[in-house]
Amino acid sequence: MPATLNPYLSFKDNARDAMTFYQSVLGGNLTISTFDELHAAQDPSEGQLVMHSQLETPSGFTLMGSDTPSRMEYQPGTNFSISLSGGPDTEEELRGYWDGLSDGAVISMPLEKAIWGATFGMLTDKFGIAWLVNIAGEPMPGAPQA
Repeated sequence: MPATLNPYLSFKDNARDAMTFYQSVLGGNLTISTFDELHAAQDPSEGQLVMHSQLETPSGFTLMGSDTPSRMEYQPGTNFSISLSGGPDTEEELRGYWDGLSDGAVISMPLEKAIWGATFGMLTDKFGIAWLVNIAGEPMPGAPQA
């Protein structure tokens, strides 16, 4: 599986509606996981918010998105990031991108094992662009299957 680069959109609390709309326009397969489904809700009132959604279109487009819990900043107009993702066979490549992007960056989540099994990290580069790096892997023992 080659490494991929695609937009990642952040919404305040309407990611499900937005991603369903994009699916109606672009077609394709949409998957949606909530914070509750992934056992990641820190505030019970936000359990039904979308933690991750992914639209794969027939034209080969990939669009990802999520809602923003109240503990995280949400500012319309800057509610996007760039996702670099791939499988275990791209780990060295993706770690190289992470290392390069980390130069002068603000790291909001270190590149480390996440509950869904991937190695995941988030940073804002020295130019103010938000990046997500996700290296697919096996879920941690006891973690829910997405």
